[in-house]
Amino acid sequence: MPKSITLHQRQYALPTQPVVVICIDGCDPQYISQGIADGVCPTIARLHSQGFADTADCVMPSFTNPNNVSIVTGVPPAVHGIAGNYSLDRDTGKEIMMTDASLLRGETLLALLAKAGIAVAAITAKDKLRKVLGHHLHGICFSSEKAASCTLEEHGIDDVETLVGRPAPDMYSADLSLFVLDAGLALLRQQRAQVLYLSLSDYIQHKFAPGTAQSNDFLKAIDDRLQAFIDEGAIVGCVADHGMSDKNNANGTPDVVFLQDLLEVRFGAGSARVICPITDPFVRHHGALGSFVRVYAKDPADIAPMIDYISGLSGIEDTLSRHQAAVKLGLPEDREADIVVIASESCVLGSCASEHDLSSVGDRPLRSHGGYSEQSVPFLISHPLNGEYRQRAALTRLRNFDIFDFVLNGVEMACKSMN
Repeated sequence: MPKSITLHQRQYALPTQPVVVICIDGCDPQYISQGIADGVCPTIARLHSQGFADTADCVMPSFTNPNNVSIVTGVPPAVHGIAGNYSLDRDTGKEIMMTDASLLRGETLLALLAKAGIAVAAITAKDKLRKVLGHHLHGICFSSEKAASCTLEEHGIDDVETLVGRPAPDMYSADLSLFVLDAGLALLRQQRAQVLYLSLSDYIQHKFAPGTAQSNDFLKAIDDRLQAFIDEGAIVGCVADHGMSDKNNANGTPDVVFLQDLLEVRFGAGSARVICPITDPFVRHHGALGSFVRVYAKDPADIAPMIDYISGLSGIEDTLSRHQAAVKLGLPEDREADIVVIASESCVLGSCASEHDLSSVGDRPLRSHGGYSEQSVPFLISHPLNGEYRQRAALTRLRNFDIFDFVLNGVEMACKSMN
């Protein structure tokens, strides 16, 4: 068996003990700091003194799919090719949801670890990520969403509900994430996986701010499970795919710019198509409203005037051409829109008002993500770093997609047997 694998010019040591990497979807650093202050996450609090704890930047746009793929490939979207949950195919004009690995460029770290003889499991809350995380992966790969219908042939496992000890959870619940963690813990205890990638849901964070009872209950449940993984002898790394911000006016209503409506008033009906890449099959908690959208102009001559016009709108933080977005944000230029628009921290962007159902988000103040303001995420490791990686962390900009590098290569050898 080889001692390491290489992916996208990074070398990763093969693990000699269990490794668990968790993506706590939507976990803004404020959740961690408030949870520590409220005493609900003692395990995470200990990592600050006994392991490693810092913040890192996620990739842009600060959405689920591009960041999860970056975490399991170790590179930004410019390299792996996936830059949103939802996009427009320029050639066909068809709007498409990313539900498989057809847009992925290159392999994943998970697949290469499995090929090298490591038992790998990837578990995600929503099934939309499963096929890309499981691309070429000869191992266990399933979602909480479809846990009741797993098969050995497709998922590498069946009877997941028996494994976890309860039925598959509701999509709009905290248990969608806790089920992922409990399934991973069961696989670890049964020695059916040595490397686990566990990706959670951000339902709670979309609905509840840091310090609320619901948020603290959820964080405590995660914290308890982190300790359980550590007790089983695993090196645990935690990051998030993005943060989360309040997106409301002073009166508590969503602060929304319906960009396509405005562009059509200014430049004419059908002059542009605005795509909201936050869109996925489950929008009840955010109404497909995020702080990053893509604009496709019908007439190329309108691109520059549209950029000038959008830049002057209230609530807009950045307006970029295709090339500017690729260079500044690390995006694949050949797949980018004519214009990329990023909202300010308290604002979200939509296409047409008629395309967004806000009735489902009116029960609580809107919280969402997608912009620069949601780039900062926790970066936590259960064990201390060696000198080389401590220096790297001190001198360079940490990214959430550095987590596998740090966990596999950066933990002090003398500490790898800690419980």
